[in-house]
Amino acid sequence: MISVKRLGHIAIRVKDMTRAKSFYLSLGMILVWEAEDWCYLEAGPGRDGLALLGPKYRDAGPHFAFHFVDREEVDEIHKQLKESGIQVGEVHDHRDGTASFYLKDSEGNWLEMLYEPSGGIPTNRLSGN
Repeated sequence: MISVKRLGHIAIRVKDMTRAKSFYLSLGMILVWEAEDWCYLEAGPGRDGLALLGPKYRDAGPHFAFHFVDREEVDEIHKQLKESGIQVGEVHDHRDGTASFYLKDSEGNWLEMLYEPSGGIPTNRLSGN
């Protein structure tokens, strides 16, 4: 049985990455990951996140994500959704140690099921993709 536990982040499109990043940093968010065309911020270490997707970023669009600390749980949810006839993308391993897949909800909104190691995304990876 599928059981989501934590709504971990949302991802939004921004027109000006520098301006948007500065705005969210001024609210006290912490920069966790930064690349040329996107960045990831958290409202404190290991807390709710916000991904800013620049105009040239094409790997994903606006979405929200449920976070899991057990990789096998994400794989099992992927299997269950697929078996129930829901169209899901493949599970993809990311450079930062996370893994995820995307799907659309019943209203056409994109969401992500994301494995995030229990220690969270390393904050020392502030350059890269």
